[in-house]
Amino acid sequence: MNNRARGILSPHDLQKPANRILYALMMLVIALMVCTMLYPILITFFNAFKENREVISFPPTFLPTKWVWGNFEKGWVYIDLLKYVKNTLLIFVGNIVSIIFILGMAAYSLSKLRLPKRRWIVLYFMTTLFIPSTTYIIPNFINLRDLGLINTFWAFWLPAAGSAFYLFVIKTFFDDIHNELLEAARVDGASEFRSYLQIVLPLSVPIFATLSIFVFASAWNDWFWPSLVLNGEKYPLATAIYRFVIQARRLDLNIRFAILSIVMVPPIVLFLFFQKFVMRGLQLTGLKG
Repeated sequence: MNNRARGILSPHDLQKPANRILYALMMLVIALMVCTMLYPILITFFNAFKENREVISFPPTFLPTKWVWGNFEKGWVYIDLLKYVKNTLLIFVGNIVSIIFILGMAAYSLSKLRLPKRRWIVLYFMTTLFIPSTTYIIPNFINLRDLGLINTFWAFWLPAAGSAFYLFVIKTFFDDIHNELLEAARVDGASEFRSYLQIVLPLSVPIFATLSIFVFASAWNDWFWPSLVLNGEKYPLATAIYRFVIQARRLDLNIRFAILSIVMVPPIVLFLFFQKFVMRGLQLTGLKG
């Protein structure tokens, strides 16, 4: 018995000329999408191995005529990447802790506790998803300034604890956890906090692991907000790259590409290594279309 899942087009469907043309067009579109996504990555990587005069030459070359491995050493010496990676990881860890213990408890309350006006509370958080994020950049900055949290990592950890999107995703996952488990814990005298720590949290490892990858990608790539609330010594990696590499006036292009190539590797490796886990987490949250 053939256990393979039937696709959109079966071998019988492909016998029709119209379907074959449609299939060819679909594959062409997919190939073009893949090329447009891969080209910037490949050109950055190959330019990192070129001499500077070859990078700025016209017409440009795709592959380097001479592979210069010393560009990476010069790039590593030019900027202290480890310091900015450490800042990025501090932001990431703080965000995850905020999400697990603040947003997680909030989602648990909305999902499993009989709160008054619970539907209206959920509706309120849902409406905030439709507000453009640019509209509350200035209010957030003013609030953090008044609290004395500018140039601290709390400027990231506190907003992470108020993310309506993450709250909705976690609550959606919690809704599928059987209430009988929590009722049995209450009968045994467990508090709600203990039930969350010992029952809900272990069962929610897939969703929190998935969110951790998204939070890591956000911390790794975000440069605008850190440039507003932090100074140079506390910059995360993306902001440091933008300020000290992209905007540098006396830095050769091949060295810039070498630094950018070093920075691109960790998120790509992370996604390739955890892609199955990420897709499983998306299916569990119901976000997959």
